[in-house]
Amino acid sequence: MKTKIAKIIALQIAAVMALGLFAGCGQNDDGTTPTTTANNGSAVEENNNTETRPNRVIFGSTTGISGDLGNAWWTNNADDKVVRDLINDYSTISFNKSGELVLNGTVTKSFESVINDDGSKTFTVGINEGLVYNNGEPITAADYVAYLLVEFSPQALEAGAAVAPDLVVGGPEYQSGEVNYISGLRLLDEYTYAITISSDYIPYYFDESYASLSPLYLPMYASADLTVKDDGQGAYLDGGSLVAEEIDAARWTYEGRVSAGPYQLVSLDIAASEAVVEINPNYAGNFEGQKPSIEQIVLVKSVVETEFDAIKTGSIDLLNALTDGNEINTALDLVEEGGYEVCAFERSGYGRIMFQCDFGPTQFAAVRQAVAYLLDRTEFANQFCKGHGSVVHGPYGLSMWMYKDSEELFANEINTYAYNPAKAVELLEADGWVLDANGNPYESGVRYKEVTAEEAGDYPLNVTLSDGRVLMPLHIMWSSSENNPVSELLAVMLANGQQTADAGMEIEQAVMSFDDLLGYLYRDSSQGEKYGVPTYGMYNLAADFLPTYDQSYYYTSDPDLVALGYNMEYLFDDELDRLSMDMVYGVDPGDTATYLDYWQKFILRWNELLPSIPLYSNVNHTLYADWLEGYEQNSVWDFQQAILYASIPSAE
Repeated sequence: MKTKIAKIIALQIAAVMALGLFAGCGQNDDGTTPTTTANNGSAVEENNNTETRPNRVIFGSTTGISGDLGNAWWTNNADDKVVRDLINDYSTISFNKSGELVLNGTVTKSFESVINDDGSKTFTVGINEGLVYNNGEPITAADYVAYLLVEFSPQALEAGAAVAPDLVVGGPEYQSGEVNYISGLRLLDEYTYAITISSDYIPYYFDESYASLSPLYLPMYASADLTVKDDGQGAYLDGGSLVAEEIDAARWTYEGRVSAGPYQLVSLDIAASEAVVEINPNYAGNFEGQKPSIEQIVLVKSVVETEFDAIKTGSIDLLNALTDGNEINTALDLVEEGGYEVCAFERSGYGRIMFQCDFGPTQFAAVRQAVAYLLDRTEFANQFCKGHGSVVHGPYGLSMWMYKDSEELFANEINTYAYNPAKAVELLEADGWVLDANGNPYESGVRYKEVTAEEAGDYPLNVTLSDGRVLMPLHIMWSSSENNPVSELLAVMLANGQQTADAGMEIEQAVMSFDDLLGYLYRDSSQGEKYGVPTYGMYNLAADFLPTYDQSYYYTSDPDLVALGYNMEYLFDDELDRLSMDMVYGVDPGDTATYLDYWQKFILRWNELLPSIPLYSNVNHTLYADWLEGYEQNSVWDFQQAILYASIPSAE
C-alpha cells in the first residue's frame, strides 16, 4: 500500500473527466443575449448618448489579499490565487472550460510518455520557441526545470515551504542535500525537458498531470547568477547556492515582479488589500491562444455590508461567486432593475465546519458527530442559501459528476446526521462524557470526560483531580473569521443554541481576521509562535475542488508529511488514508468505474469519521456590470480564466 504523499503542490494541473456544468453565463435562459442597457453609474463620460469608461474591471472579494505570491508552496489564500493566476501562465498542460485536461498549444510542442523497466514512468515535453517573460527575457526548458529545482531545494524546505519531493525519482535525495541534482529531472536540450515519476506513484488516474510544469524566473529567487545544467545524471543549479531567505523574499516581491501570464503586477498593497495588474504585452496567449483585451484589473476587498452600494457607485464592478442567499437575492434584484448581469453555476465545493482532530474534545469522533446532530443543517442551508443551494454530506460539490452518479447510493447508505439533540447526548454518554468538573456523575452544565495522559495532551482547560485523574471539559474552541455571515448563523443556530447547552457542550467563538485564522489552521509558527500551538479545534470555512479530485495526501499518517503541513485536520485513520490513495493510485487512467467505486467508499468512510461537517453546496452567482460583455464563468472556469474572453466595448 502506498503511504507517501500523492501530489506535489506545484503539479496542480491534472486530468479530468468531462463534468456536467451549467452553460456559459452571459445569456438568458432561452439562449439569447441579454439586451438590458441601463448603466450602473460608473460611466465617466457621455457623448451623443454613447458611454465611455476606463478599460478596467474592479474585482471585489470578501476574502482579502495576504500578499503571498509563492506558488502555493506556503499558503493558498483565494485572492492571492486570483493574483497569481492572472500574472502566471505557460503551464504545459491546462484545464479547458469543461474541466478537461488539454495540452497547452501555446507552450507545448511535443508530449510523450514511456513506462520504464523498473515501473517508473518518464514524460518528455518539448517547449515552443519564442516565449518570453513580461520583461522580454526568453523562456526555455531550463526555466521549467528550475521550478522543481527551487521548489524541492533544501533551502525552500528551510524557508518553510510545504513541498514533498517523493513523487519524482531522485527528489528526496536532492531535498535532503545528499546530492545536488534530481536524477529524475532532465534538461535534454534548450527546449526539451523530461521528468521521471517513481514507480510508487504509477499507475495514477491523472498521470499526465505529472508532466505539467510552469516557468520560474531564477533571478527573482536568488542573488547568485544561477543557471540550470545537466551533465547526464540529472538537472542541477550551477553558479552558486540558493538561500532560504531569498526564496522566502520572492513570495513578497511586487515591484518589477517578473512573470509570464496574461497580466503583470503593477502594485500590491497588503494593508489596503488591493492589487493592480495590467496586460502583459509579451503574453502569447492561453492554451488556445486567447489574450486579454481588458487593460487593467483591480482586486479590492469588499465589505459584505456595503458591497452592493460599492457596485452601484462603480467602486466595484464585479462581485465574484456570491454564496449567501440574501446576497444572491439582492444581486438578482439588481439584475431586474437593469444594468447588471449574473453568472449562475453549481459549485464544485462546499462550506463546512472543519475540525482539528488531534487534541481537545474534537479528537473524539463521537464529539464531532454530536456537533453534527446538534445543528439542523437542512435549515442552516435553507437560511444561508435561500434556495440557491442545498446540504451535502461529504467533501464534494453539487456540480461534480461523481456526486451526480452516486445520489441513489448515498440516499441509502450515507448518514445525513439529521437534527437530533437526543442522539447527540446518547453518543456523548456512550463516549464517556458523563462527569462534572469534580468527577461526579453529570447532572447539568458542561460535561467532562476522564481521559488518558495521551488524550489530555496540553489542552489548557483540562482539570486534574486530587486523585490524579484528568478530566477534559466538553468545551470546543472555535476560530471564525470576521464579517462572516456563515459564522454569524452558526453562532445563533449552534454555538449559542439552547440545544447545545442542554447537551452539556460549550462552543467558545473567537472572531479574528482570515489571515489569523489561517495562521492557526496551518499552525504556522513562522508567522508567530502563538500560531504553532494547537488552540482551536473548530473552524468554519469553505473548500473548492479541482476537476481532478485527488485527496491522496489529505489524510496521510506520515509524520514527516504532517510536519510539512499536510493533513490539516490531523485525522489519522488507516482505512481513510488507504482509500484516498487507492482512489487515484490504484486506478489506471480512463478507468472511470473503478475510480468512482473508490470515491464512493472514501466518501462513506469520511462521512463516518466526520473530520468536517458539510454545511451546504451552492449555486454560486457572480454579479457584474452589464457593460462587461462575453463574461462566462463556471465551477471549473474561474474569474481569472473567464476574464481573458471578456471585453468592454464602451471602453475609452
